Amino acid sequence: MNKKYYQVVTDDHSRFTWVFFLASKDETSGILKSFIAQIENLVDKKVKIIRCDNGTEFKNRVMSEFCEKKGIKREFSVARTPQQNGVDERRNKTLIEAARNMLADSKLPTTFWAEAVIIGRTPSLSFMKPFGCHVTILNTLDHLGKFDGKSNDGFFGYSLNSKAFRVYNIRTRKVEENLHVRF
Repeated sequence: MNKKYYQVVTDDHSRFTWVFFLASKDETSGILKSFIAQIENLVDKKVKIIRCDNGTEFKNRVMSEFCEKKGIKREFSVARTPQQNGVDERRNKTLIEAARNMLADSKLPTTFWAEAVIIGRTPSLSFMKPFGCHVTILNTLDHLGKFDGKSNDGFFGYSLNSKAFRVYNIRTRKVEENLHVRF
């Protein structure tokens, strides 16, 4: 929940988008290196070119050495010209607008902005519940006594990595993934 920044990676061919949340811009190199290794392994193809803005998080010694070692060409846009980053700039605007609207509709504070960003796939709308709606979470994690309450209140979100729901537990003040949620 302490994420201040995000990094958008878009595949030029398919326009598929990945979003990574960062506490500081220093994390950019590590995330990008890890992402490239994962994607090359997943699709069994090499990343050939990286296009990015002139930010220092992309123009540094670590990224230069990594790209040189992997044979990746780097292309940089001209400073203060979002037109040259058209696809990503439009994607950024879409993500921020979606998060802003979801937060406004659910009346949750802006600290939940990273949870509200819609990422990657288009979900099936048949089972959708409103982002931020109130839920009751069955407590399956704590060792409870016979007469202890077995549920917690929380706010609802969607998980990207599992079939569980991503919920904010009001009692623990943490975001967790849980299948046992009642709307």
